[in-house]
Amino acid sequence: MSLLLKWAAAKLEGIVPLPEDNIYALLELPPRPELGDAAFPCFTLARPLAKPPARIAAELAERLNGAGGEGIRAEAAGPYLNLFFEPACWGPKLMEAALDPAFGTSDRRAGERVVIDLSSPNIAKPFGVGHLRSTMIGSALARLYRASGYDVVTVNHIGDWGTQFGKLLEAYLRWGDEEALKRDPIRESLKLYVRFHEEAERDPQLEEEGRRRFWMLENGDPEALRLWRFFVTFSMEEFERVYARLGVTFDHTLGESFYNGKMDAVVRRLAELGLLEESDGAQVVRLDDKAMPPCLIVKSDGTTIYGLRDLATALYRRREMGADRLLYVVGAEQSLHFSQVFEVLRRMGEPWAEQCRHIAFGLMKLEGRKMSTRRGQVVYLDDVLDEAVRRAEAIIAEKNPSLRERRETAEAVGIGAVVFGDLKNGRMLEVDFSLDEALRFEGETGPYVQYAAARAYRLLDASGLAPESSFVPAAARHDGPSLTAPSAWDLLKALGAYPEAVAEAVRLNEPSVLARYLLDAAKRFNRFYHQERIMTSDAEETAAKLRLAAACAGVLESGLGMLGIRAPRQI
Repeated sequence: MSLLLKWAAAKLEGIVPLPEDNIYALLELPPRPELGDAAFPCFTLARPLAKPPARIAAELAERLNGAGGEGIRAEAAGPYLNLFFEPACWGPKLMEAALDPAFGTSDRRAGERVVIDLSSPNIAKPFGVGHLRSTMIGSALARLYRASGYDVVTVNHIGDWGTQFGKLLEAYLRWGDEEALKRDPIRESLKLYVRFHEEAERDPQLEEEGRRRFWMLENGDPEALRLWRFFVTFSMEEFERVYARLGVTFDHTLGESFYNGKMDAVVRRLAELGLLEESDGAQVVRLDDKAMPPCLIVKSDGTTIYGLRDLATALYRRREMGADRLLYVVGAEQSLHFSQVFEVLRRMGEPWAEQCRHIAFGLMKLEGRKMSTRRGQVVYLDDVLDEAVRRAEAIIAEKNPSLRERRETAEAVGIGAVVFGDLKNGRMLEVDFSLDEALRFEGETGPYVQYAAARAYRLLDASGLAPESSFVPAAARHDGPSLTAPSAWDLLKALGAYPEAVAEAVRLNEPSVLARYLLDAAKRFNRFYHQERIMTSDAEETAAKLRLAAACAGVLESGLGMLGIRAPRQI
């Protein structure tokens, strides 16, 4: 909740005939500073008060000013009631709140558990740039939900089962080289997977051989199981290495195969409920009344498919993990699939299906190139991260050649640039990622935000005053006279909106809301930094401005942390 708007709503409650929460929902931020710090549109009151909105705004302004605004002045501007907060009065309150280490967090949703399905790469395939979106959108949402008080459980739902593994096993048994596979398992597996699909275009019978091989795997063939376990083992080792580099962890890592023993019960229940129908030898749940194709449950050859596995997974997460909400951070191309699964859950009599959400996202391209595992058109995420870190280190060496921890800083800036370059975009947008653009220290980039935070910390280090621990909230209460400059007030208002940015990101399941907020806050800090003399001859004024820098650094570091990005103290 934006602090200024919260305070404005509390002030208006006794004057406007609406509850405080309703007033807050109607309040707006004026488009220009000269129009005030908050604006209340009076259209909603026109009918109950039987007056024109402009007249209502004028009467409310007169009442508020006559009652003594306690640092708040009101002006009517047509149908709007504009509120002006006195910086000397309200600035210290904003800064005291922003200096609190818990600023931006809430316990309002305590006790509500949300299970988030994210990342979910497929075994024996490269961890490519395309996997970045689910991984980082999902992990950012996990942090945001935790900050909002939710009990969060993250699950990496590894793709380790299905017909694709029958195809991979068939390819390995036909063309595999065990020594080559051991030397470079991921790249060699990709070669086999690509070759299978190339050969299948010339020999359609190969697809049938792949399906037969998966049937053997599902029915416990020893050799098929041995090879499958080999592919799972080396893939997980590779995935864990990449996750460690990204700073991503999971509460549970469970493959689709984990649910193998839980699917028969789902099939029996669907049959008992009369939901299963036969269609060309397969078992389906028809969804014609919802204008959706049938949800395939069991294929004609008796093997399972991911619709059934996702039903078993959802039921397990509800019953065994205690989920109140289920979020699936999966590409938009799976929208129909999740609509089918959620509808089948409703028909099974599971009311919590209404709390299942597909958190869809758009395709990621790399400088115009669309990626396809099947065709071998994969850009390894590791390669992109390596290049980002290399370039970041070169930029840092030029900017700050004496920096001691250059490599660690470059890792934080390079990887942060890649992550922020993704998360700043609305998740439903198609992202055409450019490393050159992401690594710029100006504009809408991660390094821009990181550099603003580092600049604030550098001020504190150079001040020669007490350590940061002295910048306690209570010390800000007497800073008002030193924080009345437009750039300081502008920054304070931005910091006061941090809780609202977090709450809105959760409400929309949209980390870009927070990323955009951080860009705006960094921009306002840089304006304050350039327009104001911070180290002055007045000790109290200097201390007040340093506290503002500390508050901003704390908010930027906190916000970046929620996105999974480190904020180096020096760059």
